Amino acid sequence: MPSIGGRSYRRWRMWLAIGGGLLVAASAAYAAVQLTHGPLESADTAGLIGLPIGVAALVAALADLRHPPAGDLASLARGWAATLAEQVKQDQQRQWRQLIGDDTQRINLSFVLRTVPGRAATTPAEAGHMLQEIPTVLDVAAYYRRMSPRRLVITGEPGSGKTVLALELMLALLEERTDEDPVPVRLSLAEWDPVIPLPEQIARHLVDVYDWPAQMADELVSQHRVLPVLDGLDEMDPTTPGGSPSPVAPRALAALEALNAYQSGRAAGPLILTCRTRHYQALDTGVRLIDAAWVDIEPVTTAAARAYLRQRARDPERWRPVLHALEADPTGLLATALSTPWRLSLAATIYARDGDPADLLRHATAGDLDEHLLARLVPAAAALHPRPHHPYSAGDVHLWLARLAAHLRAPSPTPGAPDGAGPGARSDLVLHQLWPLAGARRVRTADAVLTALAVLPPLALAWDRSSKGLATMSVVAAVVAGCHAARATVDPPARVHWGRLRTKAGCRDLAYGIVLGLAFAPVFMLGFDPLPCLAFGLTLGLGAAHPRHRTRAVHGRAAARSNP
Repeated sequence: MPSIGGRSYRRWRMWLAIGGGLLVAASAAYAAVQLTHGPLESADTAGLIGLPIGVAALVAALADLRHPPAGDLASLARGWAATLAEQVKQDQQRQWRQLIGDDTQRINLSFVLRTVPGRAATTPAEAGHMLQEIPTVLDVAAYYRRMSPRRLVITGEPGSGKTVLALELMLALLEERTDEDPVPVRLSLAEWDPVIPLPEQIARHLVDVYDWPAQMADELVSQHRVLPVLDGLDEMDPTTPGGSPSPVAPRALAALEALNAYQSGRAAGPLILTCRTRHYQALDTGVRLIDAAWVDIEPVTTAAARAYLRQRARDPERWRPVLHALEADPTGLLATALSTPWRLSLAATIYARDGDPADLLRHATAGDLDEHLLARLVPAAAALHPRPHHPYSAGDVHLWLARLAAHLRAPSPTPGAPDGAGPGARSDLVLHQLWPLAGARRVRTADAVLTALAVLPPLALAWDRSSKGLATMSVVAAVVAGCHAARATVDPPARVHWGRLRTKAGCRDLAYGIVLGLAFAPVFMLGFDPLPCLAFGLTLGLGAAHPRHRTRAVHGRAAARSNP
């Protein structure tokens, strides 16, 4: 059996679900056809009824291999955390390499402690660096370990390296991790609805991103084996029309309230939070993160910028004019522009292999320099990541990125989204929300046709039995299913959690669906066959009882509570 997590296990589970579902459906269809072909012996009837049951039991037994092994949960969770740590390290190392320009040299960011009125964490120093170059100045990992409690807020200006600093801290903690240390896991706050408790959101992230079984993910979170690294508090709410951060940011305020209530035993729960400086300052001081240290990333000094460019350069002679200009005018336009880590890393990446870095000196304003850097970014990135057989042209990549950017600017009609989650809050690309890029009408039409065709196979059984009632029911079901697929709103994908049947809520939903289906079935039995009508009614009832269809009601009640 493939190991827990990863693409191989996900692929194995997908084929098990497809193959098992087809086997169960085929055996059930075969039994139904044979049972409708006249009288059978009792033994034959029992055998036909037992066939789909036996196949379903076999599939369930194979699926049960996913369950965690028996044993001491504390010891098991320790081993699971080690597995998760390796997964997170591989994933974050890839993202870290992309952010620093596909190289190993880093800008040594510096940060200073900001004064926090009221409850704050105890910190070892007033300042620190991302990397330890001076023995008397702590690196970010050592700084974090000496905090009490370990609740850190990282702020900075746009492009200042907040995510890079958080990633560096995560990787340092993972590289020096002991068996008892929690595993840092990065989550995007733009995707979090604060109505959902943070531990539940972390467990969902482990299931969705790292492919962990839900039961094991819940156990890791409940035993505090996960350190949440929450990226982008400023991305939860839209800005004001003028582009300034809004002090009335309902989602961010609700998130901070939830984080302030987050605990680990009897102490405040450890976490790492990133946000833009202006957005965090705009929030009311009474709802900022309590029992936490607030550090702000400083601009890159001219000396640090020159040191980074020298270390990054493959041919230092090409960079000599730029290095000389930075040394001669440490407060000039170029030095000021390259004090932002984003521009500095971008310039180093663009001219890593070709081009003349002296072009950076030929721009009169920071806006002109930004346009120059961004115009060369796509060709440089395409050259750094060549495809041997089917290379991407810079024009195609630019077109694709423009379409994705236009998609992010469009309103998000996500059902159940809380107030404030408008177009300004969309900063992440979500796979199941990209379908309008192919043309909303075209996709809806194809979805309706394919869904209707998927519901029509019972017509073959109706033809075999010369049953007009079953044929009519199949056509009606196909039309209803097609219209439902082409509706204006689209529900987010949801998993079928069979384990809910062992809970009170799951049994209540199942009973609700059965009662609803039995109530609808007699309506369709007038002139039709009872068996397919009963099956259709039960299917309709169970579908209506699915927890996904109650999401809007839950969000509506939560919104009513937060907006009296």
